[in-house]
Amino acid sequence: MQHNKRKIFRYLIPIFLVLLYVGYNSFSLIADESHAVDTLIETVDVDAHDAAHHESLGEKEHEAAIEAEHKVDAGKLIMEHIADAHDWHIATIGHSHISIPLPIIIKDNSGVKMFMSSKFEHGHAAYAGYKLEEGKIVALNADGSINHEATFYDISITKNVASMLISVVFLCWILFSVAAGYTKNKGKAPKGFANLIEMGVLFIRDEVAKPSIGPKYQKFLPYLLTIFFFIFINNLFGLIPIFPGGANVTGNIAITLVLAVFTFVITTINGNKNYWGHIFMPPGVPKGLWILLIPIEIIGMLNKPIVLMIRLFANITAGHIIMLGFFSLIFIFGSMSQGLGLGVSVLSVAFTVFMNFLELLVAFLQAYVFTLLSALYFGTAVEEHHHEEHH
Repeated sequence: MQHNKRKIFRYLIPIFLVLLYVGYNSFSLIADESHAVDTLIETVDVDAHDAAHHESLGEKEHEAAIEAEHKVDAGKLIMEHIADAHDWHIATIGHSHISIPLPIIIKDNSGVKMFMSSKFEHGHAAYAGYKLEEGKIVALNADGSINHEATFYDISITKNVASMLISVVFLCWILFSVAAGYTKNKGKAPKGFANLIEMGVLFIRDEVAKPSIGPKYQKFLPYLLTIFFFIFINNLFGLIPIFPGGANVTGNIAITLVLAVFTFVITTINGNKNYWGHIFMPPGVPKGLWILLIPIEIIGMLNKPIVLMIRLFANITAGHIIMLGFFSLIFIFGSMSQGLGLGVSVLSVAFTVFMNFLELLVAFLQAYVFTLLSALYFGTAVEEHHHEEHH
């Protein structure tokens, strides 16, 4: 294992450094060519004073534009990478954006409108009365202004939705392949990838479901396994910088909210008399204090899905921000000096590689913690009264 780690560091770091060096050289060549063009323009004799004045203003604007291009807005860069989008960005070459367009589906008073996001031309064009404004679809008036009063439903396939669909297909392919292998080799010990999946299943069953829920664990095991592998796979996909990875699925608070609501609904539906009795008739407490304890118990019950939602969202998003922050340092210092950027890149890439390996552990831990907390909530919902007497 140690030998493999050394090999990874031995090859990854030089590759990163070479790519960064080529990138900076490219920027330097472009800047040099721009300055050479400016110099040629300055040597041209202009007879009219007004023309010379306008030319000098144009040169200043051009220089300001070049300077603005070299400056990196780290905050904007990071937010664009962790936010959802209506296309899947692959790369940017010069001023050309290479991306995979995704379906736009809008339901308004005129019916359902379906088209690809490429019609918006990355927010530079309007189509069918709508436009992309800061990553969101907005309705337009006849004169092209934004119609804030328009009512419509945006049910488009965004980057996060597409990533979830890909992860679900990938997960189904893995599990169905493992199941087919078990059927084919019935009675034999699993091998290879099937053995790894079996370890995950047994871990959730024996270390999470049974201790947390008790004898009734089998009823909740399918959900716990689904939620564990779904979160784990999407966490891993989020660490892959190229398609089909790179989407911040579990770092989207809307998605973590839905997952938390699933756990809350299952807990609420399966709550027995003992569970609801502890909330609305706290045992061993004078009835006069119920007026204080019952609201606290209700708040605690409603607080559980909020904890699940924020914990997963915050941890995954923080990891992405830290890694992107390290990368941004390269371009921030590089805009000041090419040599300074190359010097900082060594430390930045080293920290990023370290964080990437740490995020592999976090990807598993966050899936495990979400599953464990869900199992604990189920356990409190189905716990029988005789368990309390032993306490």
